[in-house]
Amino acid sequence: MKTINIKTIILSIATLVLFFFSSCDDVLDRPPLSEENDNTFWASESQLRLYANGFYPRYFVGYNSGWGTEYAPHIGYTFSDDIVYNGTQTNFELSVPNDRGNNTSTLTNIPWLELYSGPNWNFAWLRRANIMIDRIEKRMSNILTADQKSHWMGIARFFRGIDYAGLVQVFGDVPYYDHEVNNADPNDLYKPRTPRDEVMDAVYDDLVFAMQNVKLDDGSLNVNRYVVAGFVSRLALFEGTWQKYHKNNNDRAKKFLNLAVTAADLIKNSGKYDIVTDFRTLFNSDNLAGNKDVIFYRHYDPAQSVTHCVSSYCNLSENRYPNPNLALIKAFICNDGSDWQTSSDVANKNFEMSNLIATRDSRFEATFFPKVTTRSLSSCIYTVKFISRIGVSYEGNGLPAEFTSTNNKNDYPIIRYAEVLLNWIEAKAELATLGEAAVTQADIDASINKIRDRKIAPEAEALGVKKTAAMSLTNLPSSPDRGNVPQLIWEIRRERRMEMAFEHSRLLDLKRWKKLEYMDYTSNPDIMRGTWINANSAALNSLLKPGILAVTDMTGKITIYNGNNAAQMVGFYTPTNLQNRQPFLNVTGINPYLAPVGKNERIDYQKRGFDLAQTEGWPSDL
Repeated sequence: MKTINIKTIILSIATLVLFFFSSCDDVLDRPPLSEENDNTFWASESQLRLYANGFYPRYFVGYNSGWGTEYAPHIGYTFSDDIVYNGTQTNFELSVPNDRGNNTSTLTNIPWLELYSGPNWNFAWLRRANIMIDRIEKRMSNILTADQKSHWMGIARFFRGIDYAGLVQVFGDVPYYDHEVNNADPNDLYKPRTPRDEVMDAVYDDLVFAMQNVKLDDGSLNVNRYVVAGFVSRLALFEGTWQKYHKNNNDRAKKFLNLAVTAADLIKNSGKYDIVTDFRTLFNSDNLAGNKDVIFYRHYDPAQSVTHCVSSYCNLSENRYPNPNLALIKAFICNDGSDWQTSSDVANKNFEMSNLIATRDSRFEATFFPKVTTRSLSSCIYTVKFISRIGVSYEGNGLPAEFTSTNNKNDYPIIRYAEVLLNWIEAKAELATLGEAAVTQADIDASINKIRDRKIAPEAEALGVKKTAAMSLTNLPSSPDRGNVPQLIWEIRRERRMEMAFEHSRLLDLKRWKKLEYMDYTSNPDIMRGTWINANSAALNSLLKPGILAVTDMTGKITIYNGNNAAQMVGFYTPTNLQNRQPFLNVTGINPYLAPVGKNERIDYQKRGFDLAQTEGWPSDL
């Protein structure tokens, strides 16, 4: 398990400043290298390591730092079918922006673009990776040993592969560069978009090379082969399922799904990782060093002035408006292994919070505050996944400083063994639908059942939380909500949703499965409802406002509070001020699965006699 050396990264960033000035006018953001520094810098492996560490803040954000929340869990990933807003739901991007370059202010109202670290039409970090590759090859052959050269070339190609995979996830076709761009060559500068498949074939080669050449162990503070493999399992699963569901290209789907399996197998077969930690502790430990559940993490240290604010958004001291919704609550499986809709146990159909804590998978209690609360005005259920149990025990009153402001010091597991197991089993299940080997019970036991068997915290046991029964291939739940999704794949997706709620994956999962309709209220009304409440209770009677409070019963009937029917205000919380987002599916000129490039980017190409095609599904006129 690896961490991130913050001091080294700060030094690395300072070093990178010597190479890249702060502004640039051209489309690829390519300020020239300082000739003196470039000629003298590539003199030792330690200098190369310093350069490589400069990539860490981009790809391994963790909880971010200070007041920064971009790409951080809970805060940065609150645009999916798991979240309801108090008011109008956040819209998808509905028109082509003027600019998609370096001006990030153009993206502040487009949370769906929070898909990877750097959604802009910006190739600066790719250029930096290509410079690293070029300098290793041309200037360091007599400085590095063969093993060192292979390792660092693997690191550089790993970074390039991550960045290109992210750009493709957002934009589809993008210009591909496998070399340092020639600033004086307009044909290079204004290269047209390269087809997605060609880009991803190059990414595939980069990732395979990295898995074969990056060291198994490069010290506790650095990326190693297992870290690489964890990310490869994630990125390859995305592309494999995208090819299956969007392109109907089974051959390419199998290519990437098999890569996901291979990457995950490298980690599984190492014997270095396991599921040994209770779920909540993974996210509120002050030091994840040595934790076998974690492949890579970001460490926070107040002594180095490196802290964050994400736990402060879970401390119950102030109102939170993006809240978990009923759709997510209903997705949690019962701890007897059944689906609540088809369960024969009447207790599993009781949605009072105390009963949910006792009857649902243990991750429910680890993720949510065990009481309904008006601190979450959108749904009455509050997320506490990213704060310690000690912090929650204060219920927002008299909080110690470490749970407030930017004083949070808990570590973040950037990639976990549980995710790798879920990537592995999903890839195998998808491959089985494409004619490859069927998933076996042994596969399920080695992945989903291993995760379900994680230990339960004593505080959770005191509330009645139990381990969830093992999944059996011969007795899978048959959820009526799954539509055309096979039972096994549906249950694997459910497991992923429970395990990774409010982390990086849910919106990306909906995109790759081609299931953004789950975010439309007309087909999924539970996304704009909250948990089960009794507004007559002392804790909630402040909600009793005529014309505003409403509840929905188990049949879907909505009752609005009129000032005289308080006794009827028992049901799923459904405030009347919640409004659906604007239509985004099957709308001409809108492709919610991919982002458009900006008008200015296309004009910049045209002024120089070149053409930058608009993203598939978006208007091509300027």
